[in-house]
Amino acid sequence: MNVCGLCEAPLEDGYLCSGCTLATARRLGRMPKLYAGLEAFLQPGGRASAQYGRTQAVDAPLPVFEPAFSLRGPGGIVGVLEDWRSAMQSDRGWREPAVAGSTERRVAVAARALSMNLDWIAASWPLAGAFAEEIRDLERDVASIVNPSEPGERGRRLGACPAVDPGGAICGAILRHFPGQSAVSCRWCGCTYPPASWPDLKVFIDQDEKEEPWPTAS
Repeated sequence: MNVCGLCEAPLEDGYLCSGCTLATARRLGRMPKLYAGLEAFLQPGGRASAQYGRTQAVDAPLPVFEPAFSLRGPGGIVGVLEDWRSAMQSDRGWREPAVAGSTERRVAVAARALSMNLDWIAASWPLAGAFAEEIRDLERDVASIVNPSEPGERGRRLGACPAVDPGGAICGAILRHFPGQSAVSCRWCGCTYPPASWPDLKVFIDQDEKEEPWPTAS
């Protein structure tokens, strides 16, 4: 008796159970939207006072948010999908798939091609478990950026980081306070704000943004 390559449920035959096959199909169907959704997270957002943080110089931030950029890059979503599509077609004795168009289109084409072959993958492909696992992990990686599953993972949103680098550029990344933190740290530029600085920091946070309760020093 076989077991499902993803959830290890007993199988009479094949490599993926019906539940994991359906879940993988749904994940593949969401890939184009997940890819598109990452665009909003490519750059740190928000605004801050240009006068705050002049003495707290930090290195200039990267022009994009690296995790989102990586997932939208050649080795991210499109790379994972196209690699699996290529492996699947090779094992089926088919020619190498053609790759053309924008990255967005390539994601959609590769995801659709894999979806159309899921019955064969689940029933006949020894790599089905590894494939389904990587597609699941890929979705989780994207979701951790665009939609963290637990409120604690998001942290308490405070506002835009007002740190200024030596060139005069304002960081602007969103500051968050996470449970158990003794200080607020910017995950983008690395600037740290200890509890003693929080009252001044709050003054310089953009007052037009929706305010959330601020943490209290413990």
